[in-house]
Amino acid sequence: MSATLGVAVRDSTDATEHLTIISADCHAGGSHSQYREYLDPAYLEDFDAWRGKYKNPFRDLGDQRRLRNWDNDMRNTQQEEDGIVAEVIFPNTVPPFFPSFVLFAPPPPPEAYEHRLAGIRAHNRWLVDWCNEYPERRAGIGQIFLNDVDDALADVRWIKEHGLRGGILLPNIPPDVSWVKPLYDPCYEPLWSLCEELGVPVHSHGGIGCPDYGPYPVSMLLYMSEVGFYSQRPFVHLLLSGVFERHPGLKFVMTEMGAAWLPPLLDRLDPMLATIRDTGATGEMRFNQDHVLPRTASEYFAQNCWVGLSIPSKPDRSAIARLGTDRIMWGSDYPHDEGTYPFSRENLRAIFSGTEATQLRRVLSENAARLFDFDLEALKPLASRVGPTVGEITKPLDQLPEAPNEALRRAMGERL
Repeated sequence: MSATLGVAVRDSTDATEHLTIISADCHAGGSHSQYREYLDPAYLEDFDAWRGKYKNPFRDLGDQRRLRNWDNDMRNTQQEEDGIVAEVIFPNTVPPFFPSFVLFAPPPPPEAYEHRLAGIRAHNRWLVDWCNEYPERRAGIGQIFLNDVDDALADVRWIKEHGLRGGILLPNIPPDVSWVKPLYDPCYEPLWSLCEELGVPVHSHGGIGCPDYGPYPVSMLLYMSEVGFYSQRPFVHLLLSGVFERHPGLKFVMTEMGAAWLPPLLDRLDPMLATIRDTGATGEMRFNQDHVLPRTASEYFAQNCWVGLSIPSKPDRSAIARLGTDRIMWGSDYPHDEGTYPFSRENLRAIFSGTEATQLRRVLSENAARLFDFDLEALKPLASRVGPTVGEITKPLDQLPEAPNEALRRAMGERL
């Protein structure tokens, strides 16, 4: 694979350089009053009725923290204080007609599809305008559904034409959803072809794709125990079904699901695929040519995949050496409570101290700039004012600041 992490800042001039930090995992969304302005007028009456019954279940969307999702002054001030000058924007808040938080909501059943589709299209329209307020700093990710492939294709074209250069968020289909076909179904070939043709990055975000555990006391514990597995399924499904083989130019990004799980998975898949390729069988199972992939899982990862490494741990850092620094992009998960704000500098020190400047640049800005078309020269003046220096980030963090958040405690606990 690609270049590995170094262990020292070798050039003294690197130490004073201000790093341009692009967070590859941030979230934003509009308020309901804002979304109403972007909703197709045909749904306004239904929206007003839905909004009248809506009860906000999320504390961070009910107090002043909610303003971080759309208020430019609050958001930009906090990002700059954290040393971040640009961001890749996943959705947040609750779009029109959604039953819950946008990422946790399962794919809409047939009876809800029309209204939910109107809801995400309202979000996409809002996101275009919101990103265009600071176009050099924001790369928005549009939303699509997979219930109707023709609708999905139309939305991908719209997202590309309207400058949401972050790409699209791919729904993760839970195993108990029978009304939407799984990602390995051939019906999605036109979607992969279009995204490859247009150069639209396809994102899978961690925390979604789990089945409905029901209203049991143990439900959240089951979710916490199994969410990693379900988050990883899109990568496995696309790889093993040959999507990466048929579409070598498809850009697939896995965000907020760590990286430590990937080397063991690749090490397990590589010999399995080699055995099938060499013998057409594994154990008592036989495979025809339709099931044979000509390359290794590791090669497909290097060809098609990137990792949005949010809130990284020490094992995640170790995995970068195997995966390659050209495929890793750091993320803060702003404005979520579990993210690194307001201690992103300290988190970076806890994980990346001793790393060579060239590797830091790749992980913190250059990879995201290439993939999402950020102009690093345009960002440089702001980075020179608010960005941490190489010397600051490569200096080990040996003491927690006052009132550290969960992300920093986790990073330091695993490091010490």
